[in-house]
Amino acid sequence: MSAVSSEKPFVALAIAVLTISDTRTFADDRSGNTLVERLEGAGHRLAARAIVPDDVEEIRAQVAHWIADPAVDVVITTGGTGFTGRDVTPEAVEPLFEKRMEGFSTIFHLISFQKIGTSTLQSRATAGVANSTYIFCLPGSPGACRDGWDGILAQQLDINHRPCNFVEILPRLDEHLKRGKLRTSA
Repeated sequence: MSAVSSEKPFVALAIAVLTISDTRTFADDRSGNTLVERLEGAGHRLAARAIVPDDVEEIRAQVAHWIADPAVDVVITTGGTGFTGRDVTPEAVEPLFEKRMEGFSTIFHLISFQKIGTSTLQSRATAGVANSTYIFCLPGSPGACRDGWDGILAQQLDINHRPCNFVEILPRLDEHLKRGKLRTSA
């Protein structure tokens, strides 16, 4: 079972939050606000925040911009993971992935199932790695953002989570390029 130790100093990550919606503004973006509150509450830093419409090219352009920025460690999107005609986040983001994180969707659905039952099937939550940046795509509800953060990301984005976590391997994501993005004291 997993645990948290305090062996290493906390590493604050730079996290960008993207809300995908045709109707939301910063004033009423409850899902984006949920993610920002949680990541800052955990000690991480909001690197950037944006809202884009449900449009493949606009979503992909914003995520591509952030993964090209060496100052961004993680991108979290909210919205556009359903099945309606305007839900295009996976189609926009997955082509950017160098490696897909298959287990993220599975764990997200296990957590979500405990709260909303079989309605979790209506989400195509996804995650992957691109240009040494973690990308997590969550559904567009505050509850789904809480589930994704509290149930997965809070632990995996904490260097002291055991037996392993995403922070420890962040410097190695681009080892094939012989340069490390984030150096931690290990």
